[in-house]
Amino acid sequence: MTSAPTGHVGPARDVRSPRASKHTVLGTSALLCLASAVVTVHWSTSMTAMGGRAMPGGWTLSMAWRPMPGESWVAVSISRLGMWVAMMVAMMLPSVAPTLSRYHETVGQTVSRSAARRAGRLTWLAGAAYFVVWAGVGTVVIPVGVALAALVGRDAALARAAPVAAGVVVLVAGLLQFTTWKARQLAGCRPTSMACRSLAPDAAAAWRYGLHLGLRCSACSAGLAAALLVVGMMDLRLMGAAAVASAAERLAPRGEPAARAVGVALVIAGVVLLAQAGTR
Repeated sequence: MTSAPTGHVGPARDVRSPRASKHTVLGTSALLCLASAVVTVHWSTSMTAMGGRAMPGGWTLSMAWRPMPGESWVAVSISRLGMWVAMMVAMMLPSVAPTLSRYHETVGQTVSRSAARRAGRLTWLAGAAYFVVWAGVGTVVIPVGVALAALVGRDAALARAAPVAAGVVVLVAGLLQFTTWKARQLAGCRPTSMACRSLAPDAAAAWRYGLHLGLRCSACSAGLAAALLVVGMMDLRLMGAAAVASAAERLAPRGEPAARAVGVALVIAGVVLLAQAGTR
């Protein structure tokens, strides 16, 4: 009479263990996202408080691309890379968390406690690899942006052309949203892309999966990221809009209509920017 309850308790705990591990991953992800958002808001408000440099052509060069007093251009690139990583974590983690959750379910299909703990560790490893890709993108984008800012700051003709160039970039980013290439990249970084994939539950496979997911998602977000960079990298409103757009593409029941809606918004914004540049 006493053995039946005892036999029932053990399996119930085992069943809850993978679920608890998944909840731990999601909860910690939410805290990490919140911390990154706080850091991003702090940096953004600090940059805004410092103002910017008025440029020929009627626009302002943000402090995000300029050195602080006594700061070298190398130091600017390094510090801005840190800002970039924090910004990407805050913007992209909400949209990639469901995909990582699906990965957790895939590699932790058994109900043992050891398997649940291992699935949690592998999920964190895949997430780290994902953001290593975004950090790699930043190591290219940030120095290029800093160098372009230096050139524009020294050449009035380039400064006058910058608003037109920004409008073209935003317009092209919008048109990119309607391409089959965009659709392929988007299909690879939606949570449902994991559905039929068989993944080995080991560190090497987790790292490769995170890198693959990061490459797909960074390519999928290339247009949005480019538009954000040229219009206002540390503008909180634009960052929020880009984060919402990215999440809508990945998490909406149908991603392609959401991507096209984002494309329409970007095309309109690009046309407006070009029209404004033409009147200056």
